[in-house]
This record gives sequence, structure tokens and C-alpha cells, in this order.
Amino acid sequence: MKIALMDSGTGLLPAAAAMRRLRPDADLVLSNDPDGMPWGPRTPDDVAAHALAVARAAAAHRPDALIVACNTASVHALPVLRAELEPAVPVVGTVPAIKPAAAGGGPVAIWATPATTGSPYQRDLIERFASGVSVTGVPCPGLADAVEQADESAIDAAVAAAAQRTPQDIRAVVLGCTHYELVAERIRTALQRPGAPALVLHGSAEAVAAQALRRIGAEPAPAAAPTGGLRVLESGRPAGLPAVALAYAAGRLLAGGTEPADAPAADELAATAPRP
Repeated sequence: MKIALMDSGTGLLPAAAAMRRLRPDADLVLSNDPDGMPWGPRTPDDVAAHALAVARAAAAHRPDALIVACNTASVHALPVLRAELEPAVPVVGTVPAIKPAAAGGGPVAIWATPATTGSPYQRDLIERFASGVSVTGVPCPGLADAVEQADESAIDAAVAAAAQRTPQDIRAVVLGCTHYELVAERIRTALQRPGAPALVLHGSAEAVAAQALRRIGAEPAPAAAPTGGLRVLESGRPAGLPAVALAYAAGRLLAGGTEPADAPAADELAATAPRP
């Protein structure tokens, strides 16, 4: 089994680590775009063009499925990717887990990039899946870039600023950018109020990995022998796992190490959103 994942940068790490946990025997192809990142400020057509190039590089390695582990690319490029690759290669996109977060009754906060917060795409998801629930969009300027660079002080500053913009009565937070799952525990720590019920964070990595297996008719096998290989492509070029990936538990897991005891467990992020 071979599963490819794509993103502009390190945002694919959470979904790749989730797939590694579900199928330690699966070969993984990680295809990103350091030459073209960040994708967020680009026009929709430009995002689609870059995403298609990254997807083609991954598809050349004949994966059984391709995970678009990027919210921006899923919004702007999913139809183009599916038109070119399916049915030969099933393409699994990522959307913010608004529906399961709203099912808890709210209030809910959606942490996302400034471009996504308040966008027609996000407003539509809220209208469809969170009608009657108090939902606050929280823009997080600089957070994805800080995570991409593993800049500790910049991450802390961006998380603290976003936490200041988040209502104190929230019960759930949707992580609307795949990069944010890499710092989920920092976000939880910044938002958890003393004496308040435990805050629920809704990520997408586990659900996306599970959906990819369903699309190819495979079952999770977490006890399988850890024989899966890892291939990394940077703007189409063969590369190794970037050093910045090792700053995160997900990256260390992919590099062949084990997650530390204090790393967030898979079930600490709610992952029940239906995947497109």
C-alpha cells in the first residue's frame, strides 16, 4: 500500500503521522512546495496550479490514494485534482471540522488563517453545519508561518494573540489549518480556563487518514509490522525529511522515532468530521 500526501509545507505532517499510526506497513509519499509557499496569499487559480504540480509529482510514484492535507488547496484545487487523477487515484480533501464541533452545542471558535476567516467558504460551512450554534471565527495571522519555520517565540506570540481574540466561554475549537494541529497542545494550554470543562479541539488528520483507507477498501491495522517506507518530494525534487519536521512529534514519528510520552494522543483531537 502506498499513500501520498500533499501540502505547501509541513501541514501534511499530522495526516501523515495519523496514516503511519493506522498503517505502519504503508509506504508514504510526502509532496510539498517550498519553492511556491505560502499558498494562502495566492489567487485561487494560482493555488490550483501549484497544487496540481505537487499532486502530479506525487502521482508519478503511483500511490493508491492522495490526501490533500491542506485546507487552502482543498478549497481551491480539489475539483481540478480530482478531474486529472480520479478514478485511478482517489483524492481525499480536508475541510474544517465544523459539523462535529457544532454537534456539541457550542459555543465554538474556528481558528483559521486570516484569508479563510470570514470567507464565503467558511461562512457556508457554518450556515450548513452550525445553524443555531454560537460560532466565532478567529483569525490567526502569522501562526501557520511560525509553525512552518518551527519558530518557538513566533508560535507563542501568534497563539497568545489568537487566544486574546477567542471568547472565554467556548467549549470547542476547530483547527481550520492543518499546520495548527502540530501545536494543538499549545493552543489548548492558551485557551483552557481554570475550573472550566476540558476544551475539545477538532482536528482533521485522523479522519482524513481513515477516509483515505476507506476510499481504497483498506482497513486500519495499527499492529502491522512497521515496514512502510517514506519518500519526500520538494517542489517535485527528491529530498529528505526537512530538519524543521523534527521539531514536532509527528515529524519524529515519520523519521522513525517514537512519540514522546507527553505528545498528544490521537484521540485528544476530535476527528469525526465527514471528509469530502
